[in-house]
Amino acid sequence: MNYMEIDLDKINCLGVEPSKEPERQYYFMAKCREWVKAKEEETGKPLTFITQTFGCQMNAKDSEKLAGILEKIGFQETNTEEADFVIYNTCTVRENANTRVYGRLGYLNSLKKKNPNMMIALCGCMMQEDAVVEKIRKSYRFVDIVFGTHNIFKLAELIYNRLSSRGMIIDIWKDTEQIVEDLPSERKYKFKAGVNIMYGCNNFCSYCIVPYVRGRERSRNPEDIINEIRDLVADGVMEIMLLGQNVNSYGKTLSTPMSFADLLKEIEKIEGLKRIRFMTSHPKDLSDSLIEVMKNSTKICNHLHLPVQSGSSKILKIMNRRYSKEDYLSLVDRIKTAMPNISLTTDIIVGFPGETEEDFLETLDVIKKVRYDSAYTFLYSKRSGTPAANMDNQVEESEAKERFDRLLKVIQEISADLTKTQKGEIQEILVEEVNDQNNSLLTGRLSNNMLVHFNGTPDMIGTLLKVKLTECKGFYYIGERI
Repeated sequence: MNYMEIDLDKINCLGVEPSKEPERQYYFMAKCREWVKAKEEETGKPLTFITQTFGCQMNAKDSEKLAGILEKIGFQETNTEEADFVIYNTCTVRENANTRVYGRLGYLNSLKKKNPNMMIALCGCMMQEDAVVEKIRKSYRFVDIVFGTHNIFKLAELIYNRLSSRGMIIDIWKDTEQIVEDLPSERKYKFKAGVNIMYGCNNFCSYCIVPYVRGRERSRNPEDIINEIRDLVADGVMEIMLLGQNVNSYGKTLSTPMSFADLLKEIEKIEGLKRIRFMTSHPKDLSDSLIEVMKNSTKICNHLHLPVQSGSSKILKIMNRRYSKEDYLSLVDRIKTAMPNISLTTDIIVGFPGETEEDFLETLDVIKKVRYDSAYTFLYSKRSGTPAANMDNQVEESEAKERFDRLLKVIQEISADLTKTQKGEIQEILVEEVNDQNNSLLTGRLSNNMLVHFNGTPDMIGTLLKVKLTECKGFYYIGERI
């Protein structure tokens, strides 16, 4: 059955509440659609919605599903929070993310007083924390719906429950093994898309809250992944990003285990698909078979994001990363031997508890040996609910900032050197959008993930073009269309 083309009016006539998913959710979409139509007749205008996404690409992908459900119900998307339905898909990796959401809720309360039809929903990682939900319950009574990361698919049912009860609906699952397929999704781009291959995380790095809010690892069936990508390609998608907290451990929870390397081989066979990306890769699980698949692939992009976090084996052990500095450098050596020109990027935390100057110098040593094209660098900040928050030997903020500045300088110098080496080359880019700083330029992305700005016209967006890299600007290029 093609669920995306289901006529909700026909479902509504059935009058029977299904117990099986996703049929159950389409039933509630039909019920909510009936309410939307009535409201539109009453008010004489369409009902609007906005999804505000905080955090990672996993959240962004979830928001596409939320938007798809709301559009199926009958809401029309807008870009203002003065909407009839506002949903915040929250992040909680850092505690200041929570503070930001609380601040925005005060503004939403003022808007809701002006619009009696307005509904406010909160979901995502932040809502998986008991203290947060209790604070919402007590201090933000104007919020209509609160749910977490495990039951995103239930949005229509939760809206229906809210309409029926007229009270705040709170539905938080602590964990789940359930994966609901075939729900609506509204993509941001027509030519590229994210595809979840797994959910959750089993690694429990000592600084990270993700396993506690996203739950244990669970992999999607390969057939469902392949079918989704085929449908996306048929709809014009040329590039897909495979998403998981640790894609390298894909397949371990399947009844018939399948490696990530084998999944990539199957995806590569899909006709019409031009580019394959994936993230994130945990170094401890990156296999030699995956390196071989990447080496021989004609579709996997020439880019690998490989978070190191620290170059000190002592700190890596405290972080519970389960590899040493030597392990990581050995892995990088195998990758670069197979693919000498691969672009490597990484994540680095500065000022982790117990980090000494010697530990920091080990991190600088890794950076100089690996020579990353770019790095996401973070000053360590305590995250309540994680083991690291209660560790002794917290690093002084001034000392951590001084190290951070030194780190950034080294990374920028290496990145600029690497970027210069490609000046004058002709390479293929996927044109993504009109440049947000200069609307006479378009912005495209190389296989190695670097951005290129060049003169072009909007009709080129979503196409693959050859450009000459004429000018290096450090973290991006100015290009000339060939």
